[in-house]
Amino acid sequence: MVQLEVNHEGDWKEVVRYDCAHGYAHRDSYNLAGKQIKEELYLSFEDALTIADDDIDDNWENYKYRFIEGGFP
Repeated sequence: MVQLEVNHEGDWKEVVRYDCAHGYAHRDSYNLAGKQIKEELYLSFEDALTIADDDIDDNWENYKYRFIEGGFP
């Protein structure tokens, strides 16, 4: 599992999470209200981990901004 969290008003909130918890690689995106979007990745677990690390490293600032503004990453 690879996850980006931000501290918003003293609470840590999930922004985006890549995992294989349901037997397949997927990405969960959250908004400030806690609503979640699940997206299947159709990748091997190994490829999904690589993409997750790269994506969060490269895009965390944009994800944080959109999350704080009330949208989805």
